[in-house]
Amino acid sequence: MDIILCHTTADFDTLGAAVGLSRLLPGSRIVLAGGAHPTVRDFLALHRDEYALVERRSVNPQQITGLHVVDTQWRSRLGKTADWLDLPQVEIRVYDHHGGGDRPASSDIAASHRWVEAVGAATTLIVEQLQSQSIALNPIESTVMALGIHVDTGSLTFDHSTARDAAALAWLMAQGATVAMVAEYVNPSFSQPLQALLTQALDRLHSETYHNHSIAWVTLDLPEFLPGLSNLTAQLRELTDSSALLLGVTYPAKGEGRRGVVIGRSAIEGTDLGHLFQTWGGGGHGKAASLTLREPDLPLVLTQLRQGLIAQIPDPLSARELMSSPVRTIRPSTSITEAQRILLRYGHSGLSVVNKAGELVGIISRRDLDLALHHGFGHAPVKGYMTLNPKTITPDTSLPAIEDLMVTYDIGRLPVLQGDDRHPDRHPDRRQLVGIVTRTDVLRQRHRQDFPTPDETQPPQPACPWPTDPQGLLRSRLLPQLWELLQTAAAAAHRRGWHLYLVGGGVRDLLLSQLLAPETQSHSPKPLILQDIDLVVDGFHEALTEAAGVELARELQQVYPQARLDIHGQFQTAALLWHHDPVLGSLWLDIATARTEFYPYPAANPEVEASSIQQDLYRRDFSINALALRLTAPRSGLLLDFFGGLLDLQARQVRVLHANSFIEDPTRIYRAVRFAVRLNFSIEAQTISYIRYALQSGVYDRTQGENPIAPALQTRLRSELQLILGASYWKPALQLLGHLQALGCLHSSLTLTPPLWDQVRRVDHYLRWLHRSSGTDPASPLTPTATASPLYPWLLRLETLLAALAPPWRRSVAAKLQLPAESLDRLGNLATALETLPAQLDHCQRPSQIYSALQPYDVATLVLVAVQSAIPLRRKIWHYLSQWLMVKPPLNGHDLQQLGYRPGPQFKVILDRLLGSELDGELGNGESGPVSETARKDRAIAFVRHHFPHRP
Repeated sequence: MDIILCHTTADFDTLGAAVGLSRLLPGSRIVLAGGAHPTVRDFLALHRDEYALVERRSVNPQQITGLHVVDTQWRSRLGKTADWLDLPQVEIRVYDHHGGGDRPASSDIAASHRWVEAVGAATTLIVEQLQSQSIALNPIESTVMALGIHVDTGSLTFDHSTARDAAALAWLMAQGATVAMVAEYVNPSFSQPLQALLTQALDRLHSETYHNHSIAWVTLDLPEFLPGLSNLTAQLRELTDSSALLLGVTYPAKGEGRRGVVIGRSAIEGTDLGHLFQTWGGGGHGKAASLTLREPDLPLVLTQLRQGLIAQIPDPLSARELMSSPVRTIRPSTSITEAQRILLRYGHSGLSVVNKAGELVGIISRRDLDLALHHGFGHAPVKGYMTLNPKTITPDTSLPAIEDLMVTYDIGRLPVLQGDDRHPDRHPDRRQLVGIVTRTDVLRQRHRQDFPTPDETQPPQPACPWPTDPQGLLRSRLLPQLWELLQTAAAAAHRRGWHLYLVGGGVRDLLLSQLLAPETQSHSPKPLILQDIDLVVDGFHEALTEAAGVELARELQQVYPQARLDIHGQFQTAALLWHHDPVLGSLWLDIATARTEFYPYPAANPEVEASSIQQDLYRRDFSINALALRLTAPRSGLLLDFFGGLLDLQARQVRVLHANSFIEDPTRIYRAVRFAVRLNFSIEAQTISYIRYALQSGVYDRTQGENPIAPALQTRLRSELQLILGASYWKPALQLLGHLQALGCLHSSLTLTPPLWDQVRRVDHYLRWLHRSSGTDPASPLTPTATASPLYPWLLRLETLLAALAPPWRRSVAAKLQLPAESLDRLGNLATALETLPAQLDHCQRPSQIYSALQPYDVATLVLVAVQSAIPLRRKIWHYLSQWLMVKPPLNGHDLQQLGYRPGPQFKVILDRLLGSELDGELGNGESGPVSETARKDRAIAFVRHHFPHRP
């Protein structure tokens, strides 16, 4: 086990470097040697569960194989963990920026490897390694690393700051580092005159509280203008912990009279200081603005600005909107081992413990379980380790109050309890557990990427691809009838107390259309065609049942009786289908209750349970598919992006949500390729490494044989292959699958070699010619002859790939993929055809002879033989398919009857002889070239009478 050590009294640089290093060392754990700076301590009170932190007491020293020391080279700064440096089995590595370059420093840590360089922060060294390995970070990881560089370089103002630190910060911002969070924890340097003014401002400060937001204001009279008032305002707001602050200053003008400046800073979501200050001729953006006044009445101006700011403040989010529901609970008698298994299964960081009556009696965290297991008490019940009398909240507790509780008491989860309103007199003290709010819920809200708004104080920037009003964009891009359908569904959900979300591909395609075609913001945008729409129902769990999706679908069918209702799946997922509707066209509307899923073992079918919208998005495959747009009030139009999907859309990349995603469901490899090629995206580097790891782990070996999940997995794989090989982009998609070695999912020996790629391309040549000659769409099935079975392009391409396998495997792999019986027979007999046809055709020179040899074979078999054969044989098959197969005898059975022949077996003999003569050119050419149709028929009649004089 690899352990990453942060020095005692941990600062942001050691923590940030450790978090980055944990991404370079999968499976490693971070240990704080002892204590932390107050700001770091406050930061971890909210973020602890997002990093691979463990308690020192939970580590078994005998299991340590590697120690990685960050931001120090001295044992004295490692506290009690310094004893681990003397373990004989441990390899030690040091990462530090103190004493590098021209600043050498000694060290008393005997390390096998050292990365010590003269940069401003140790975190910079780790960032550079992450960049070199193309490892992407999430916003929470990039934020703490950005804090490490900011704090140790004074936001790049200290003399030891380097260009490498600036480059590292720029990369972290591109990874999604939250600037607001960085600003909250960084203390910038301050000049001496401003420090004196700061003291004066603190003495004169006034404040009031509104919706748990502290609004502060202060006025100052200066003998002269002082630069840096903006920094003073920001520092004053931070020191007073104000949510918003207005600073008003007057000073003598150069002429006569006085001049005034008002500067505002706000950290309140939903407020827009720039718009507010415009009333007085000022400007700025949402969080920072300023204005200048002549002969000002500062108290009046500040009063009106303060009132306007208060009017902008939205009602705060409450626990009702943040919580996850229903709550995963256990009983006090549940064993530590079983509780740990439940945490692993559902990805939780703690569990609520309830008694038989369903009343909350305690909370047990992941840290509690780790310590119990470390000491060998896996068999013990959780009641001996859980936290008794936990802090709780109600559905109406505001987000600021929730944050205060978490930081003050270092709590990672707060149960949400609601009183029994049905029997208040009977059970005055009984409160029902209705949800839970975790650190992750709070962090998701705080790190949520808000859409940018125009900043008139900045130079013009390229048009932002993301809309400031996602719901308005949706309404403008959808057909009016489809928008009305969604509004009808939203109204029905709202009446029941539910939330309704548009999720997945619909949201992705809406935002992607804005990115690819910003001109659609014009007055007449091109409608967005959505044929598959996914809706998810979520809400306060008392008003929500697992069949909520079905209930909503039934009501919609009453409004749209022309739609067909299908109900399927373990959780009553409902689908409404319109086929060629005159108003809505062809539409599939899927409605489901928010749910989560768990894969009990690799490549198994997932087990599904009802859950929340957060968990529903968490179960999805890629970040660009884990977006949701709320359709119901309040907060309709809210865009949920918990996993950086917007950034990935902007970066045009496909990124998987979970490291084990491809092991849990290997068909996601094919989905990743399909999305990447269809959208013209790249697959993110870390995602590619996860794909390769899943393939190398042999996950498909566990999907063969008698494994009960193999048929379902192979069915999903066949569906993905059909979508890929039947699409217009099948060539680049197949090449990408080959590059990833993903064809090994069909069989371990299958790879896209250059000869196999040539064979698939030759098949495409045949298909294109057949489509042109028949006048059909390239993606549609072909019927080469009246008696032939339909020929599906995607299926023939797949058969070409399977034909590259050794003969014993062709049919068996096709059977596992549940291909049609014709395909199984074709692949099963292909070896015989490949062996016998060359010998048969070697002696055939005349077209009639070749026709006679090839006529027993179906077209698809001949194509498979041709693409694997040498040019002479391939040429003969091509002539047969492109020319001779279409030739008909000059006479038919009716003509023979007119000549006096009676119907019978002889008809076939006569017509076959006629066809042979026609193929060989014996009937259609004269001395001066081709003859007329009448002459050709006369020749055929003469031929029949000559060769078959007897008329039965």
